[in-house]
Amino acid sequence: MEIVITTRAESACLAADAIERLIRRRPDAVLGLATGSSPLGVYDELARRHAENGLSFRQAHAFLLDEYIGLPEDHAERYRNVIERELVSRIDLPKDRVHGLDGNSEDLESSCARYEEAIAEAGGVDLQILGVGTDGHLAFNEPGSSLASRTRVTTLSRQTQEDNAGFFGADPDAVPRRVMTQGLGTIMAARHLVVLAHGLAKAQAVHQMAEGPVGALWPATILQHHPHVTVLVDEGAASRLQLASYYRETWRDRLTAPTSPQVGEVDRATVVGGVTHATLCRPPSSLDKPAPRTWLRDG
Repeated sequence: MEIVITTRAESACLAADAIERLIRRRPDAVLGLATGSSPLGVYDELARRHAENGLSFRQAHAFLLDEYIGLPEDHAERYRNVIERELVSRIDLPKDRVHGLDGNSEDLESSCARYEEAIAEAGGVDLQILGVGTDGHLAFNEPGSSLASRTRVTTLSRQTQEDNAGFFGADPDAVPRRVMTQGLGTIMAARHLVVLAHGLAKAQAVHQMAEGPVGALWPATILQHHPHVTVLVDEGAASRLQLASYYRETWRDRLTAPTSPQVGEVDRATVVGGVTHATLCRPPSSLDKPAPRTWLRDG
């Protein structure tokens, strides 16, 4: 597990860099897209690169992590509509290549099984964007979820309803309790997982995810068993990490080593209060050059 303690803006740039390298190397890559507040900066950065530098997603596919059950098709918080608004409408990813769970299906269980088949037929997810809930949930896999679970129908915890209430007029009871979600086993099959977490409210979940014992009480701990996970956190979310100093030293060493990121990936770094920060994302002038080797390993 690679852990970088940086700013929210820099996290978005680093995640976008990983996606851009993948798309430029493999234009028909399969992306896993998350909703919520954590990835919004990433989507803004990808939209900017598409508009200003011609980054194209025309041949790519995308799969969404989860969906509410029973929301009207035109509801603003239906995740198909959210991802259309926040990303798809701003880039050239064809709508018929964006796959999501159908929360209004007459046969929800069969719909979940077909979703698993669709991911497999696409060749699996190359890079999955993830957030982590305050209770350690991934997608809608709440505490107690099987660590080997697959795409299924499940129920939200009250904590998640309260956390998501801001998207529903600050009313937790307006957040649908029944949902569909990729399972933890489904998520773990992706080749590269990029996790974003910001703010003090995520600190305990981040600590458990990276340093706690693996178990169903904190579903995100299953990521410790994945061979290629990148975790991008700000100071608040990192505040309970027991090995924070080591993660900072590792990041600093990667920037200063002979094989560290070069111009066009992370152009320079500053050390403020002992914390190494990337200060500039890939500039537009470098986008038509071959991407140099970077510490964020390609999948």
